[in-house]
Amino acid sequence: MEQVPDQLRVAYLGPEATFTHQAARQNFGRGARYLAGETIGDVFTMVSQGYADVGVAPVENSNEGVVTSTLDLLVDSDQKIVGEIILPIRLMLLSREPSLDTVRTVYSHPHVWGQCRHWLERNLSEAKLKDSRSTAEAVAFCAEVKGTAAVGGELTSEMYEVPILVEDIGDWEENLTRFLVFSDQMAEPTGDDKTSIVLSIKDRVGALYEILKPFGDNGINLTKIESRPSRKKAWDYVFFVDLEGHRDEPKLSKTLKIVGNYCEHLKILGSYPKGNVIGEEKS
Repeated sequence: MEQVPDQLRVAYLGPEATFTHQAARQNFGRGARYLAGETIGDVFTMVSQGYADVGVAPVENSNEGVVTSTLDLLVDSDQKIVGEIILPIRLMLLSREPSLDTVRTVYSHPHVWGQCRHWLERNLSEAKLKDSRSTAEAVAFCAEVKGTAAVGGELTSEMYEVPILVEDIGDWEENLTRFLVFSDQMAEPTGDDKTSIVLSIKDRVGALYEILKPFGDNGINLTKIESRPSRKKAWDYVFFVDLEGHRDEPKLSKTLKIVGNYCEHLKILGSYPKGNVIGEEKS
């Protein structure tokens, strides 16, 4: 008899129907088992304690910037990035109210407001905006309370049976959110990879230049640099860097060793296949 492989366990920022859940389902399909965490920290814990094989968490939006809690957890965690998912975001106003005129309060995740702020100011300027832990939680709440609406995705409308009052309320035509997939193991090279690192530098003149120069000298393309407070002392920062290539490739491995000599600390967060925008084919 053919042996049935174990079902992949995927932890994600829940509850059901969040954009993170949607990204995970698009990436891993219906055959996986999905486990919802209440916070991004819960997702990391489920993977580290063996309750899930991989975790999925948002890391940045193309218009609103980074999700700082994900970056901070990557610094402190032993988890390795093994993939990325890039999901187009379509924001909807969902409500059981008959029209915008009766909407008094709008709920959503805090990261959503900046993606539809102009639309809300033009169309619901008198409504109060209140934070929820997720878009799904916001939609579930407004399903039960009169005078409320929520900003969420199409999947939340289906899941919680709340009608879409207005479609596509985002302020930008292109709105993408990048999610990271992480686990206990490093991903193998594919020939089309990225590597993410975090580093801290010594406080002296030219320190950042010393860090960046070896990448240019060795033809390594940096695709992103993001600074974050180190939380160790005031005005002390760490730098998150995304670059092309896999850590096992000789050129990149050599460059990282050189860079490490100029750093107080350097941590490789993971090497993983480059993500594609869901719905688009690789060229």
